[in-house]
Amino acid sequence: MADLTIHDLIIIGSGPGGLTAGIYAQRAALHTVLIEKGVPGGQLNNTDTIENWPGTKSIQGTALAEAMAEHARSCGLEILNREVLEVEPGLDAHTVRLDDGSELHALAVILACGGHPRQLGIPGETENYGKGVSYCAVCDGFFFRGKQVVVVGGGDSALEESLFLAKISKEVHIVHRRDTFRAGMILQKRIRSEPRVILHMDSVVTAITADDSGVTGVELKNVQNAATHHLDADGVFVFIGFEPNKKLVPAGVKMNTDGFVVTNEKCETNIPGFYVIGDLREKYVKQIVTAAAEGCTAAQVVARYVEDRKARERIT
Repeated sequence: MADLTIHDLIIIGSGPGGLTAGIYAQRAALHTVLIEKGVPGGQLNNTDTIENWPGTKSIQGTALAEAMAEHARSCGLEILNREVLEVEPGLDAHTVRLDDGSELHALAVILACGGHPRQLGIPGETENYGKGVSYCAVCDGFFFRGKQVVVVGGGDSALEESLFLAKISKEVHIVHRRDTFRAGMILQKRIRSEPRVILHMDSVVTAITADDSGVTGVELKNVQNAATHHLDADGVFVFIGFEPNKKLVPAGVKMNTDGFVVTNEKCETNIPGFYVIGDLREKYVKQIVTAAAEGCTAAQVVARYVEDRKARERIT
């Protein structure tokens, strides 16, 4: 490996965790590159308003994403706009293969790949994606101004996006399979006081109906009494959680049954020099602030790991 350029750290993914890791890596004087195939900020770019970022009462998701990316760049972080195809752990250094055929090498890798929206897996969902079925109200809400929409889910994201849609849509019908929401109490109070929001509790969507123009409605089923009925709608927004983006997780890295990577409190995996943060990591709470905290933790752990490696092996 002596003839190769070996970075101290490669970060894959530029959500809040990845960007925070980049900031702390630069402050630790680590030779670092962050690789992102899209726009820096991750899921922040799909969030309308954020009200739980400490020190900021309210901020647009895109604004916070831009601020984080600019902060990282101001620290000297190199952000490479490419897609990672494969990560291969090695004894001397880890290898990261890119979509242009090139390879990068590093003593440590932080995976911050996040997740993607979980699908309902019902008839009419996949075939009507982009024709009335959406997983991002901020992205697609504009197309449903003055129309009737259905939101599926009961967590923070579902209620936050429902409140956003209530500003522009005629009616927002929330469908949730339980009799209580999982979202925070402040969001629940806002939802219940919003006149344009109609709740369908103890209910599930069993199918999405459509014609040549797109979505026309949903079929609902009450989980308590099995009663069914049709609900007219122009759009369906699904917010039932995220699946981990585990495609780049190398074989041998320990994961739980749901595909989330298992780490210790230092964000270390079972492979030396390989770390996972953010929504890809198994944990109890998935929030912007926890992802950022993990980015800080992982970067500082990497700094100690790299220092020890160099001292032990005299790597320069």
